[in-house]
Amino acid sequence: MPYLYLALAIIGEVTGTSALKASQGFTQVLPSVIVVLGYAFSFFFLSLALKYLALGFSYAIWCGMGIILVALVGVVLYEERLDGPALLGIFLIISGIGVLNLFSGAAEQ
Repeated sequence: MPYLYLALAIIGEVTGTSALKASQGFTQVLPSVIVVLGYAFSFFFLSLALKYLALGFSYAIWCGMGIILVALVGVVLYEERLDGPALLGIFLIISGIGVLNLFSGAAEQ
């Protein structure tokens, strides 16, 4: 269950962050509401995950997956481009998440 909470926290963070651009500095009401609700949802579920998972591990996964998914949202929704160094960085983040999940005992409190 803690990994479901963490996944929901990531979805909320990605939703909130993706809506930040559309909010145009919080001048657009609907995207601004989505930002606030997305982050509230994210922090709520992150707090639930932290009942079971270590803080450093959870935050690393939350941030790493958030970075990757927000970059993909930028490409798909906002037609942003990722150059070679950006793709390398994303690959390294994915590799780091894999190492954490496969080889580290850091998830346990």
